[in-house]
Amino acid sequence: MINPPAPISELPAIGFLAEVPHEHRVFLACFGKFHRPQNGDVLIAEGDCQDSLYVILAGTQHIVYSVAGRQVLVATLGEGDSMGEINLFDPSKASATAISRGSGFVWSLSREELNAFQEADPVAAVAVLRGLLREVSRRIRNMNDKLASAEVRASFHNSWTSSLA
Repeated sequence: MINPPAPISELPAIGFLAEVPHEHRVFLACFGKFHRPQNGDVLIAEGDCQDSLYVILAGTQHIVYSVAGRQVLVATLGEGDSMGEINLFDPSKASATAISRGSGFVWSLSREELNAFQEADPVAAVAVLRGLLREVSRRIRNMNDKLASAEVRASFHNSWTSSLA
């Protein structure tokens, strides 16, 4: 007989939760939901209304965009990575699809659950929100670097091709 996994009582200190104190992570875990997605499961569908943050505790998620009727892989996320943060604060439709690759373990928190957590323990909420802001800031910096590199490549290409004409 196989025993079911023990209930989870806290979130691990990974990703944006790395610097959140143990007692705050234990309390935060009470507000979200744990999921065990299987290979091919879609956690977030591009174009759908989306109001939840997801933290990957185990497994892999492929993030894909639809371009000209094709799905293009833009990121592979794993343990400690998160997705959906922006829609917690700026409600909109999902800009990409998240597809599970293999079996995984994911924790989600909706906007409503985040609001309840903030009201229940504002001090813990500040620690969590600081972690989220650090993560979003890091992503913005990375995107700025990528955009700057792409601009340099495009300028070089345009300069090179115009000199051939």
